[in-house]
Amino acid sequence: MSRIAVFFADGYEEIEALTVVDICRRLGLVVDMVSVTEEDIVTGAHGIAVKMDKIFSQAEWENYDMLVLPGGMPGTKNLEACEPLMAQIDAFFRANKYIGAICAAPGIFGHRGILKGKRACSYPTTECRLEGAQITAGPVEIDGNVVTSRGMGTAVDFALAIGGIFCGQEKADELAKGIVYKQ
Repeated sequence: MSRIAVFFADGYEEIEALTVVDICRRLGLVVDMVSVTEEDIVTGAHGIAVKMDKIFSQAEWENYDMLVLPGGMPGTKNLEACEPLMAQIDAFFRANKYIGAICAAPGIFGHRGILKGKRACSYPTTECRLEGAQITAGPVEIDGNVVTSRGMGTAVDFALAIGGIFCGQEKADELAKGIVYKQ
């Protein structure tokens, strides 16, 4: 059973984070909502507070197949300021395990040198942070073990792409039909 960790910092973009959690759980994946604040409730950029499954110190890194960073401001900055999380992002990338980011968060990968020579996308005004990437305007880019997406409007595409990696594209397509996505 594949297991994904979605990280929440104060000011996260609610739709980007929770869409990944919801869709991947519908596909049967185990998804942990992990607080980097060490508090069990984290409040998003639009004032929506969500109870987490785990706090950062409880994360079992060896059990995760993917780490996901939602965007939002100041959520993205708060994620990037969490050095232990950044160390895990680097370790997963080096181990060829999946990492994903949406909206402004792909810029974190750019700052860490992860996007050099890779296709990547992000929120249009943050494309300058995708250092070394081949920037696209696609809703989602999967290049090796790195998955990026553009923003709130592409959150379902991002979540379905992640689901497709772990459950197969056919199952992800069935779910897309079941939720009446892009009919």
